[in-house]
Amino acid sequence: MEKLKLEIVTPDGLVFSDDVDEVTAAGSEGEFGVLPGHAPFLTTLKIGMLIYKKGNEVKYVFVNSGYAEVGPDKVVVLADSAEKAEDIDVERAKAAMKRAEERLKKAEEIDFARAESALERATTRIQIAGRKTTR
Repeated sequence: MEKLKLEIVTPDGLVFSDDVDEVTAAGSEGEFGVLPGHAPFLTTLKIGMLIYKKGNEVKYVFVNSGYAEVGPDKVVVLADSAEKAEDIDVERAKAAMKRAEERLKKAEEIDFARAESALERATTRIQIAGRKTTR
C-alpha cells in the first residue's frame, strides 16, 4: 500500500516524521484531507488539530498555525508550535484557558485578538489531549 511521508517541523526542530496512510489538517480555508497521490498544493494552517492515520491507529497533533506543503507522497507542516496529544500538559492548558477567559472579560483593557488566540490555543490543546490515540 502507498504511504505518505508526514513531517511536522517547528522553530524548535522536528516534532514528527513517519510514513502514514492519511493526513487531515485545519487549513485557513477549511479542513482538508490528503491521501497518497494527492495533487500538490501549499496552504496556510490555522490553530487546530492535525490527524493522521497509520494502519488501525489514529493520532492527534495540536498545530499552532503555520503552513502545509502537500505533494503526491509527502506532507510537510511548518508550524509555529506543535504538540502530540500525549505530550500536551492538560493542567497547563486549563490554566492558560482560564487566564485567557479572564482577559477577555476585561476586553477594553487588553489586546482582544491576542487573548482570543490564547483561548483558542488552550481550548484546542485540551480537546486534542482528550483524544490521545484510538485504534
